[in-house]
Amino acid sequence: MERKIGTVMAQVSRLMRRAFDQRARAIGVTRPQWQVLSVLCNQEGIRQGGLADILEVEPITAGRMIDRMQDAGLVERRGDPADRRAWRLFLTQRGEQLVDQLRPLAEETSGCALEGVSEQDKLLLLEILEKIRLNLTRKPVAAPAVGDRAAGEP
Repeated sequence: MERKIGTVMAQVSRLMRRAFDQRARAIGVTRPQWQVLSVLCNQEGIRQGGLADILEVEPITAGRMIDRMQDAGLVERRGDPADRRAWRLFLTQRGEQLVDQLRPLAEETSGCALEGVSEQDKLLLLEILEKIRLNLTRKPVAAPAVGDRAAGEP
């Protein structure tokens, strides 16, 4: 295949991020802030470490992001009743209002990117991307050690 799937996916992802950033900048939100707000909207009460995993950043980086967003009144930390060392994260009313402003911008960005693509092709694309994501997040099966017999061999 002349054009590599990974390269095209990376280019599309970069262009979509850039298009969204241009729209979100008008209301003063950065992409990392939008990512945090989006995760909390879908997984309210997530632990700070879980957020770091989803965002693929170090826990200290996520902590600093949350510090700034908490100072801005967008998120709040609440103690985890099951673990006194952990924090659970929640959107504030102001954070929820910001999500309500950003959601149409995200939909507009997706709409622009998918202009001219049929509903059937959109569904197929999503199905394929979900399969790729699953393939890449699945833990690899360990290869048998040298000298191990294959299953079913005596």
